[in-house]
Amino acid sequence: MSHTQDHDFHVPKPSIWPPVSCLGAGLMAFAFVMMVATKSADMPWGALYAQITMVVGLLTLVLGAGKWWCMLIKESRERGYDKVPKVLDLANRYGMVFFIASEVMFFAAFFIAYFYASTFNIVWPPSNIEVLSIELPVINTLLLLSSGATISWAHHALIKGDRKTLVRYTLLTAVLGFIFLGLQMLEYSHAAFAFDSGIYGSAFYLLTGFHGFHVFVGSVMLLVLYKRLKKGDFSQKHHFYFEGAAWYWHFVDVVWIGLFLFVYAL
Repeated sequence: MSHTQDHDFHVPKPSIWPPVSCLGAGLMAFAFVMMVATKSADMPWGALYAQITMVVGLLTLVLGAGKWWCMLIKESRERGYDKVPKVLDLANRYGMVFFIASEVMFFAAFFIAYFYASTFNIVWPPSNIEVLSIELPVINTLLLLSSGATISWAHHALIKGDRKTLVRYTLLTAVLGFIFLGLQMLEYSHAAFAFDSGIYGSAFYLLTGFHGFHVFVGSVMLLVLYKRLKKGDFSQKHHFYFEGAAWYWHFVDVVWIGLFLFVYAL
């Protein structure tokens, strides 16, 4: 007996790649816990197992997420970008809004922990911590603010139908993101304190590292977006993936401004 679809939502075919992605993320989380536990217990062999588990988890996550992403892109091309029902487009937008809201809660918790630690310590940063200079964070702030302008410019070009400018500025935004990450790694290499150097070191690396991870994810999203734009994906009126990536990137920009002000400048 045949069944007809009585709704406008797209129901994807069963796939193994979402659970594979979750498995990879779970292995990475487990490996992180192992690293912390084995380091505190002075177990070198445990640290080796933790590193192996982290690598396996990362490779599993990349494989699963990559295959899952390719599957979704194929489905969107088969459906057609000008044939997206309004209710589905609205659902996508609500989903992205709720996702960013959950990310706001993550960073809010980290900022509150940082403020709590700074409030209940007489000297902040602690006197035994040699804080980093502000030069590289200033450059990174200019880079991220510039990248926010370039992704907005690219969006404007997409609406106007200027594909050449669109592709160029999307790629430029991704490049600025990777330059930001490179400078952050350079900054870490000059740090005189580590993650386990008291509450300041833990809070600093947790905030900046978690933000850096988001910049990496956003940069990868922009690279995928660039490749799709080169193949002619999206139309002037229907391009939610571009909008979602732009929203995410602007969120990353705003979080960095808070980091720069409260962690570096004040």
